[in-house]
Amino acid sequence: MRVGILTGGGDAPGLNAVIRAFVKTGISQHGMTIVGVRNAFDGLLWTPRGVEPLDMPSCQGLLPRGGTVLGTTNRGDPFAWGPEGATVDRSADVAAAVRELDLAGLVCVGGDGTQKIALRLMRERGVPVIGVPKTIDNDIDATDLTFGFQSAVDIATEALDRLHTTAESHDRVMVLEVMGRDAGHIALVAGIAGGADAILIPEIPYDPRIVADKVLRRREVGRPASVLIVAEGALPMGADGLAVPGHLRKAALKQGRGAGQIAVDVLQPLVDAEMRVTVLGHIQRGGSPVPFDRVLATRFGSAAAGLVAAGAWGEMVRLKGNVVGSVPIAEAIAVNRGVDVDGELVRVARAVGSTFGG
Repeated sequence: MRVGILTGGGDAPGLNAVIRAFVKTGISQHGMTIVGVRNAFDGLLWTPRGVEPLDMPSCQGLLPRGGTVLGTTNRGDPFAWGPEGATVDRSADVAAAVRELDLAGLVCVGGDGTQKIALRLMRERGVPVIGVPKTIDNDIDATDLTFGFQSAVDIATEALDRLHTTAESHDRVMVLEVMGRDAGHIALVAGIAGGADAILIPEIPYDPRIVADKVLRRREVGRPASVLIVAEGALPMGADGLAVPGHLRKAALKQGRGAGQIAVDVLQPLVDAEMRVTVLGHIQRGGSPVPFDRVLATRFGSAAAGLVAAGAWGEMVRLKGNVVGSVPIAEAIAVNRGVDVDGELVRVARAVGSTFGG
């Protein structure tokens, strides 16, 4: 059996570990011939094709390596391919390339966007696919965890630890902005692990007055320094008590004001303190995966090879109750998982003194 594997969407620590595990398991356990596709689905549209053989020697050194040796893109939708405003449907060309390369199917490693494309290719173009979930945001509801999430949390937690010391040295309010446009899992878990005084997430529009009150009460008891963690999608409440509309966030981003700076802008009039913003950005995506993510990615890659061998096309690997299994891709991408605002982690964070501003 000859199979292709690709990585799509944003990069995440653990992608290379998935590739390694899929190749090693596929070859040693199932006798597969494996081809790597460059830059997600784009490699199938290039002339000559952007593909390369993957064998045991090509797996050397991949386990701890960050990024993806196959390359990736988050603008590679073959159903809307090309520059924005001039896109064309090249999905039929992808299907033709799969047949030309004599591939039994594609293993698609990526987030919900990549999985949606994979599902359309199977349904509309007859391309057999297997999904492997990848997102540092950990917001795919069908799986308990995605690889890359724990690495991102570790990086954010270390940043909080470092910001605590500099905040205390200068009696400042330090604001750390982390990824999480639609789901605040990174901010929540890192905020608990790093002892953040405020955790601001997209799921809970925050009242600046409540956050400011937290900072002021700390100053009254001799703790003039405070550290806040803000997910990139967190927004303050409007006058109606609801989050500021998303189009205002986009306008702020165009002005170079992300969620961290927005938080400072609304807090500064309420708190007479020096404030600084640190934006982690893509630092959360880069570098070597932590051991947990290496193991999870290895489990996912090996399981994907098993699904291919069983002919279980249309399934996505997942983790449920610490058991790796699978679920139909259509079911997996039906719901994105945000933070449960009434869940245990939010309750624990509140119990130990972190405010969500609402």
